[in-house]
Amino acid sequence: MLPPGAINDGPPVTPRPSATVLVVRGRDPWELLLVHRPGGADFAPGAYVFPGGTVHAGDLGWGDEIRMAAVREVFEEVGILLARRGRRFARQAECNRVRSIVESGKSFGEALRELRLEPALDRLVLFARWVTPLQLRRRYDARFFLARLPSGQEVKCQEGEVTDWLWAAPEHALSNTDITLVYATRAVLESVAEDRDVGKLFARMRRLKEVPAVEPKMVQTTTGWEIVAVDSHSRV
Repeated sequence: MLPPGAINDGPPVTPRPSATVLVVRGRDPWELLLVHRPGGADFAPGAYVFPGGTVHAGDLGWGDEIRMAAVREVFEEVGILLARRGRRFARQAECNRVRSIVESGKSFGEALRELRLEPALDRLVLFARWVTPLQLRRRYDARFFLARLPSGQEVKCQEGEVTDWLWAAPEHALSNTDITLVYATRAVLESVAEDRDVGKLFARMRRLKEVPAVEPKMVQTTTGWEIVAVDSHSRV
């Protein structure tokens, strides 16, 4: 159900560029990370979604602001740091140091530079793009990425943005009635569930030559607004 005030009565708003990350652990079988949004959240209240958010000014200047937003948002929401020094990925101690620097008042980018860490933008595999329907007041142009959980890191959720989290295989997330999913999250899960081996999943997505935008349509029915199904499998 849409939250109160979700429908826009005026001209369509411009979608905000955003990034969403499917953080993967394990190989065969493998799981991905889902986070639970607070009931009063602006986006997907009460639902399980993938970590992510919109592009901020501090994401500019890193070569790819969408991927940089993905790295920052994943760290801010679940404490996973997709960054490295040389060839070595950050470990938990470095995650803790970045958190401490940010809490002292510095930006995420300043914390990375202070610790001589580079965001691992090349390890984010783009495989889907969804644009929020025209009728909604809040709209996002969301890129979906795959990324592996770095060794030696653990989930540490940010209080206020996330109320719960879980690791789940796609088929479990799709079949468990206790896991509330928004339309796009369910469709993306369906698009990756067929690959039992995570290596094959990443290889399949890396072979994509283009990632066209999927923009679901909404229609008003006697019970309220509903999303018209789109064939996501033909696009990812």
